[in-house]
Amino acid sequence: METQTIQAEKKEKIGIGYLIKKLYHYIVDGLDRTGILSYKFTVPKRFVSPLPFLGFLTFICFLILGISGALLLFFYTPTLSGAWTSVALINNTIPFGIIIRNIHYHASNAMIFLALAHLYYNYFSGRFKIRNEIIWVTGVIFGTITVLEAFTGYDIIVNTRAVLAVSIGVSLNYSAPMIGTQLVHTIFGRGFPDFILRFYALHIFILPILMVVLCLIHFPKYLTFDLPFVSAVSGAILVVGGMYPVSLGIQYTPQANVGYTLPEWYLTSLYAFLRTFMPKFVAGILLPTLFILMFMVIPFVDTNKKYSWKDRPFFTALGIASIGQILITTYWGFFINETAPTPTQALFIDPVQLFGAMILVAILCFVGTYIYLRRLVAQGGGIARRGKKVAQQPITFLTTKWITVILVAMIIFQVYLNFIGLEAYFHSFPNLTMFDLGCVFLLFAAMVHIYRYSKPL
Repeated sequence: METQTIQAEKKEKIGIGYLIKKLYHYIVDGLDRTGILSYKFTVPKRFVSPLPFLGFLTFICFLILGISGALLLFFYTPTLSGAWTSVALINNTIPFGIIIRNIHYHASNAMIFLALAHLYYNYFSGRFKIRNEIIWVTGVIFGTITVLEAFTGYDIIVNTRAVLAVSIGVSLNYSAPMIGTQLVHTIFGRGFPDFILRFYALHIFILPILMVVLCLIHFPKYLTFDLPFVSAVSGAILVVGGMYPVSLGIQYTPQANVGYTLPEWYLTSLYAFLRTFMPKFVAGILLPTLFILMFMVIPFVDTNKKYSWKDRPFFTALGIASIGQILITTYWGFFINETAPTPTQALFIDPVQLFGAMILVAILCFVGTYIYLRRLVAQGGGIARRGKKVAQQPITFLTTKWITVILVAMIIFQVYLNFIGLEAYFHSFPNLTMFDLGCVFLLFAAMVHIYRYSKPL
């Protein structure tokens, strides 16, 4: 009997479950001496609003960018003659190359959008007031570096659009008083070969290292990891990539016709200011810097104990007005007067019209905000008070049988989507492959959401 017990214990020790448990305890014991386990992760058992953890979803995009960017590095050539050609090779020849590149491109757009949404949520909710000044300031810096990271990324393709963006960047740095020439020579070098190597180093090493360091400072101690939303964000990136695949652009040559080329959406506001033909230092450096500084000093100006946007009419109106400024300048940045007789006149924006529209939008935002909040106060809903949290109820209008049927149907549809995605890839339809794979992620998010809502409290 004892012999059989000893043999059973030996079998247990060589089993898969035992090895996994041993590996788990080994890793946890090893990480216990590091700072990783100091972060407290919360995994919600019920649906929670994604707004409070938009920052973590932004970080998920950062991880996607790191992984996809590392895969692209295997085939990218950072030279004047090889940059565009190597990206074309990734697009047309490398297996899964076009898919990885689309993921990388749309994840960068998603990261900027989520970072902007994260900033405004914390601004309107007043979360920065809970002794989070350092977290807020590093977040604003992190967002600025994120835009610079995206800018350097699409420049190293060396197509006509990238060269136009680099030319604008050079002229802006030249406009800086006293240090303009030194800035250009340091950041851009003394020609196209220098610029590619410098931007390559900035994009894959210098700026990501700064972002990682800022993450260590910016991350709060308590983090929320909600798998359905992570899956939904990943799926949305793939779906958008399938619907709007990233363009390779026209390879730059001295004879290439640039035409009317516009920057990415997150830079069109800056482009709108430059197209007014104001002094470049004012339009391209001073105004964006003032906008960034406005947000950076908010925790040191808005110091009262009121957190909700309902109780802070001036700062609420200021935030809404800033969104209005972003929207109006982005619209003007995309506008081209195609009926103009010359390209210069087609791109020219009348500063009176642009700044007049900005002032009008700001006035409307302030007046509308104050009128709405005053009416809210008159109706008795002006002052936000913390109430008891209402427990979320499980799904009651469906029986357990029907929930099971729905989940099984969704799993079958998942299998079908995977099959269609594989067929699309093997028949050289990468856009359909990305779209189907994105739907798989979105469907998985919906399945988990339904499953955890069907569980009793």
